[in-house]
Amino acid sequence: MTESGLIPYAPLTIKQTEYIRRTKDAWLNVAEGGKRAGKNIINLIAYAMVLETHPDRLHLVFGVTLAAAKMNVIDSNGFGLQHIFAGRCREGEYKNLNALYIQTKVGEKIIIMAGGGKKNDAARIKGNSYGTVYGTEANECHQTFVQEVFDRTLASSKRQLFFDLNPKAPAHWFYRDILDYQDELLKRGENPGYNYGHFTVMGNLSIPDKRLKELLKTYDKTSLWYQADILGKRTAATGRIYTGYKAAEVLVNRDYIKDKRFIAFSIGIDIGGTAATVATLTGMTPQYKEVILIDGYYHKQGKETGYTHDRYAQEIGAKIVEWGKMFPAFFASAYIFAESADKLFRQALANELKRRGIHIQVAPAYKKEGIIDRIRLTNILINQGRYKVAQHLKQWIEALENATWDEEERQKGEWVRTDDDSYPVDCLDSSEYAVQPFKGRLEV
Repeated sequence: MTESGLIPYAPLTIKQTEYIRRTKDAWLNVAEGGKRAGKNIINLIAYAMVLETHPDRLHLVFGVTLAAAKMNVIDSNGFGLQHIFAGRCREGEYKNLNALYIQTKVGEKIIIMAGGGKKNDAARIKGNSYGTVYGTEANECHQTFVQEVFDRTLASSKRQLFFDLNPKAPAHWFYRDILDYQDELLKRGENPGYNYGHFTVMGNLSIPDKRLKELLKTYDKTSLWYQADILGKRTAATGRIYTGYKAAEVLVNRDYIKDKRFIAFSIGIDIGGTAATVATLTGMTPQYKEVILIDGYYHKQGKETGYTHDRYAQEIGAKIVEWGKMFPAFFASAYIFAESADKLFRQALANELKRRGIHIQVAPAYKKEGIIDRIRLTNILINQGRYKVAQHLKQWIEALENATWDEEERQKGEWVRTDDDSYPVDCLDSSEYAVQPFKGRLEV
């Protein structure tokens, strides 16, 4: 044991061993999970075994940057390829690209090293066909680059890709465009070459149990930080907007809502183009002490599945009737704030409500103070313990948990909420439209 309390060379677990065994015949190998889970080491062992006998000469390893590829795959704190193949490898160049030359049982292998964090990084790996690929923190890389990686291995004699991943938001493009489809094929028994393993620090035998328990005591187990970094769950834990959000303090059940008295109801509506159309029913308790997201309407459309304004007006109108039956005082104290840029929808909803004999004005959503002010208001209410969300509102919860600041814009000095379809951001817009008009009465 070292001075730090770590065991330098710990045995593999059965789960880790089985994952490595499956890599022999798998075309796609994905090790995902929490920090210090050994994902990188497990994949490196398997990848080295593949390289030793692979028939192709040219291969690729990549990270967000070239430095990351070298650090995590080539060196890896003494466990990387240059150490596994010590005495029979050397660093050099191949067509002006950084490379590691390895002498294997079946001849020389050339391992190209590349960074893939930027869109134009894809140009650096074009022109070559790669037998295998190892991508470290692959879901941190640019989508265009990763797609090019898949394409560059199509002519491989034995196509094999290895990725290690730290968890991202559930709707992140890497899951949406790659893993979700592979998972679906696997469920249907049509993807035997897909090898997925989920690992956490609890399975890292280099950390003794006593030491691990002490370390885990330093984390708030209800935080999204713990969920992502320790349990390896797919959630946003870096660059998060609603940092004060904790499910135990924000989410409420139907009984909690049923026992409340509301002095005002507000419906915020966001109309999506090819995104989602969302209506959020929000209740304000006496003295505007609490804001509660009670219920909602959510429809995810696309270019070919979007509804007309009249269709949305009919469906949201039906929800409003439903909400009126749930709360006797609803129609006497309800407000509607709909997307200010969509006058046609507001008119369609006003006509639908008139047809149903409902007399609630459909007002344009208030946007004068901007989105940052709306975000600030939500954050203040969460931090004050005054913002509650019904636990059945899954999309709204996902949005609160995974909303992040756009890192590129933040580096420019701008605070912009990420809007790349990686989480249901429309639910946030909708709920903000409902709450913002009451900012003065909420006394924040």
